[in-house]
Amino acid sequence: MAMAMTMKMIREEDWMVCCGSSDFAKLMVKASPFSSLEASIESARDIWFNQVNVAAWLEAFAAHPQIGKSPSPSSNSDFARRSVTEQSTAFATTSASALEELAEWNVLYRQKFGFIFIICASGRTHTEMLAELKGRYANRPIVELEIAAKEQMKITELRMAKLFSEKAKGVSQTESTKPQEAPKRSRPPITTHVLDVSRGAPAVGVEVHLEVWNGTTSPSFGYEGRGDWSTVGTSATDKDGRSGQLMDLVEALKPGTYRISFNTGKYCPGGFFPYVSIAFEVTESQKWEHFHVPLLLSPFSFTTYRGS
Repeated sequence: MAMAMTMKMIREEDWMVCCGSSDFAKLMVKASPFSSLEASIESARDIWFNQVNVAAWLEAFAAHPQIGKSPSPSSNSDFARRSVTEQSTAFATTSASALEELAEWNVLYRQKFGFIFIICASGRTHTEMLAELKGRYANRPIVELEIAAKEQMKITELRMAKLFSEKAKGVSQTESTKPQEAPKRSRPPITTHVLDVSRGAPAVGVEVHLEVWNGTTSPSFGYEGRGDWSTVGTSATDKDGRSGQLMDLVEALKPGTYRISFNTGKYCPGGFFPYVSIAFEVTESQKWEHFHVPLLLSPFSFTTYRGS
């Protein structure tokens, strides 16, 4: 396939410009070639969120110039130059006093979290980014680290799209308009991880159960419906807080209602929650998507969201 052949030409240094993490770049080269941009993004998300560690995240963060500032001479010049270009619209007409306020908040942010403020600047105004910085400053470090990693992934995906566009210029119009094959999954369609926000660290050894609802009617609030829950898979979180494989590596996820449960009582005997169960629905139109359902846990509170 012409597109797959073109993607073989992407080098480790190209991936470094997209992300700034050497581990990420090496793993993307290893995972190549890709049949499409979508397939490469699916693999990139898996590598970024499931394979590299926090040190790789921090390496990528450090490659960026501070929001509103020019890159230092020692930085990854191609990477940093791309960052400045992405920020250029936002700061084209920003006053000196506004830049000074942004610089002051950048200092406060770095002192609290230990890394620079990361945000996908494309299409954002200076005012929007400053408001986001101030709002995120109130976060706990472990929560802010996750947010920064997600923002970095948004930046990476935009740069990957540009990279693929540049690499595909040599592909004929006939080949480029052919429908691409559906991307192959590189991980099971439902995954999770657990962060202990009271310790600021991954929660190790938390038992995790994944179930699916079998019945003629779906369960709803206050009503279980006609049917029962059946186990899909069980696992426990590792040293990075990530669970092992909870289900088979299927291409199409069966639509229905799923429930992921965590044995929080065993992990935190003095806590408020004997267990935590999170139910969510997968529709027919979502069967090709990935569902990452993390748990941010403390003895007396928890948070969840749909990740990527």
